[in-house]
Amino acid sequence: MLSVVIPAKNEQDNIEPLVSEIVAALGSDCPFEVIYVDDGSTDNTYHVLRSLALSRFPQLRVLKHACSVGQSTAVHTGVYHAKGELIVTLDADGQNDPADIPALLDAAKSFSSSQCFCIAGYRKKRKDTAWKRFQSRIANGIRSRFLNDDTPDSGCGIKLFPRETFLKLPYFDHMHRFIPALVKRQGGEIRVVPVNHRDRRHGTSNYTMLSRLWVGIVDMFGVLWLQRRAKIAQVVFEDE
Repeated sequence: MLSVVIPAKNEQDNIEPLVSEIVAALGSDCPFEVIYVDDGSTDNTYHVLRSLALSRFPQLRVLKHACSVGQSTAVHTGVYHAKGELIVTLDADGQNDPADIPALLDAAKSFSSSQCFCIAGYRKKRKDTAWKRFQSRIANGIRSRFLNDDTPDSGCGIKLFPRETFLKLPYFDHMHRFIPALVKRQGGEIRVVPVNHRDRRHGTSNYTMLSRLWVGIVDMFGVLWLQRRAKIAQVVFEDE
């Protein structure tokens, strides 16, 4: 089973189009569920989700945080409560295209369910301003050089990984930005799949350039610290 996990904060107008696209993209190819985690929204996000779950989309499950605790915690909540062996994450703003999910599933077929891996999306043609694309190139270049995470676009929200893999990762705020590096730290393999990137349809981003920059620098050094202290044991003998 596949679980599509979407953290959302104040995205009331983006919910119905995105859920409709997910259902259309996955069809009857595999059993799936869509888990939205409302991270303390102050608009009608939760009420829209509940209404859609009750009236139109039986695949939709809704979880709600009492107050906003951040995107990484929302992702962790969704994965923890997921029923699927495989997890796909998407951003709630509609900029990730659900039509790319089948390509990620195809890439995952080369792995067994017991393997540790991550299929990471790569927004090769980003729908952002030239200034934002420039910032992203610099940030991705620095991160890749420091962390050697085998992905050119770690900030892309669309990713696929086993639920078991994710739950073994060290949890901290903003960890969602470093999932490939953390998976690789566990001895896992990273695959990159080019994906579509779209303009935000409604609303505004919950992040600013300065907030991303500061936490990115601090957390990057934290992940580097974790990488250098990782030990992966290989059991060569088991006495039963």
